Amino acid sequence: MNVFYEEEGTFKVGAILADNDTSLQVEAAHGKRSKIKASSVLLRFDRPALQAFTDAAQRVAAGVDADFLWECCGAGEFSFETLGQEYFGHAPSALESAGLLYKLHAAPMYFYKKGSGRYKAAPADALKAALASVEKKRLRAEQKKRWADELVAGRLPPEFQPLISKLLYAPDKNTLEWKALEAACEQLKLSPARVMANCGALATPHDYHLSRFLFEYFPRGAEFAEVPPVTLPATLPRANVRAFSIDDETTTEIDDAFSVTPLPNGNTEVGIHIAVPALGIALDSPIEAIARERLSTVYFPGRKITMLPDAAINAFTLAAGSERCALSLYAEVGPLGTVVSSRSRCELVPIAANLRIGALEAVFNPDALAAGPVAHEFGAELTFLWHFAQHLQVARGKADSEGEIQRVEYNFYVEGGQVSIVERKRGSPVDKVVSELMIYANAEWGGQLARAGYVAIYRAQSGGVARMTTVASRHDGLGVAQYAWASSPLRRYVDLINQRQLLALFAAEPAPYQSGDENMLAALREFELAYDAYAEFQRNMERYWCLRWIEQENAAVLAATVLRDTLVRCDRLPLVLRVPSLTDGRPGDSVRLAISRIDPWELTLHAEVEAHPVGAC
Repeated sequence: MNVFYEEEGTFKVGAILADNDTSLQVEAAHGKRSKIKASSVLLRFDRPALQAFTDAAQRVAAGVDADFLWECCGAGEFSFETLGQEYFGHAPSALESAGLLYKLHAAPMYFYKKGSGRYKAAPADALKAALASVEKKRLRAEQKKRWADELVAGRLPPEFQPLISKLLYAPDKNTLEWKALEAACEQLKLSPARVMANCGALATPHDYHLSRFLFEYFPRGAEFAEVPPVTLPATLPRANVRAFSIDDETTTEIDDAFSVTPLPNGNTEVGIHIAVPALGIALDSPIEAIARERLSTVYFPGRKITMLPDAAINAFTLAAGSERCALSLYAEVGPLGTVVSSRSRCELVPIAANLRIGALEAVFNPDALAAGPVAHEFGAELTFLWHFAQHLQVARGKADSEGEIQRVEYNFYVEGGQVSIVERKRGSPVDKVVSELMIYANAEWGGQLARAGYVAIYRAQSGGVARMTTVASRHDGLGVAQYAWASSPLRRYVDLINQRQLLALFAAEPAPYQSGDENMLAALREFELAYDAYAEFQRNMERYWCLRWIEQENAAVLAATVLRDTLVRCDRLPLVLRVPSLTDGRPGDSVRLAISRIDPWELTLHAEVEAHPVGAC
């Protein structure tokens, strides 16, 4: 004798080995023996054999129409025996009863299980809703497959076009579009970005990285809305100076310029002239709203996203051949380089020249200074500023150490998809003049604001940790009592805030921002986050162009220096990577790396320590 029974929600069959009234010992077709409760037995049968019985019952179940069965069973609770009599029109055989049980069990939308062998038909409304849900799932599954097949074939479904950025950078993983993209990625063994690129949704890895940044920080796009013209002051005193700026070749937001003027008493007046957009950008103006939202200019190779629209930049940038509004700090410098006195005022400054670092360093360098007069239109002024900058550096306790290693920086120039990366050592006379005069101006103006009780935003550093604060605090790294960012108001929003405070101070007017001003505090917090994010984006894009340079130059081997463990820095590129095959390197060791794989999508470079050295880049 055999039994058909239910165990843990599954129907099973077995041959009876022992029947103990309340329990049975049974043996399955594959030989496993089990003890089951007599109450779990639904049917007993002699023939056919166990596996044949199961197969035949499944065939019976396949021939039963669930809709018709649901119509036959009525609204009340029923047993499978009763339903079998009604459905088959006669007392069902064990095989028919088992087939009916299989069907009832496999159709939970139609029949609710109420006990062992007992069921109840689902209400009509519930069944209709369940069937609609199943049909919806079927249609969704078909749609997902169609989309996935299109993606695999390299065609972007039209429905994906407006969702490209969201799918790549902030996907809702419950959406059908994402599931289709995920299925295509699994089939092709590619990342979502590469699948999208294969479909023409992304032109280059550069587009992928740039679009990610814009999606997060410029969701409405990086272009400016139309803004009203900038209103400039009707009258300002005119400075009697010949000012010149010093910037990189690509700089358009020229914030600062310098002048050197001999005084009748034998001293020299050094002018530090800062562009003054705060004069024409009111707190309630559309341009102010733009600056407040962007908080800083974003720099990356080949392009930048300015904080201010062109209308404001063009009105205030210290362009050569024009007279521009500037907030000027004048330092009267004695013969020994000591600052005798200082004064500040807002004025029109004639800008005689915009000097560019690349060309200037060819004639204004340590060798030229040692040889005698600097052969340049502003050679005398530059020489004086060089000596003054050295004095300022000593005064803040940061004199050059003999043999000090100069930090290397890299300038990226991108044109027509080609990149050049120019290595440049920091600490040249040009760098020192600009940096020391900016440190002096920001420290001096910060001190004046603090002494007058005007709140400002400062950059402080103690214990090696730098932070932004509204309290005038020491900056140990620079060696100054306080350091207020105020020298780049065209490029940084905090400088624009501080400039408004300075204008109010020098005009003896109430400060636009008072202590505890929530708008200022919110701007400070958001600026820090944005500034860090923009810097991280710049580093990532520089890494991208480093990888592109390697491809462009067909560089198979790179020279590098070990930093620690498996971490190395390439010698001619601002590129740091891990080299798993580097097992015995010591910090400072030179190694040669054979490049095996570059992935500009993931910004990764795989390289191994070269076994047989050849020429390296």
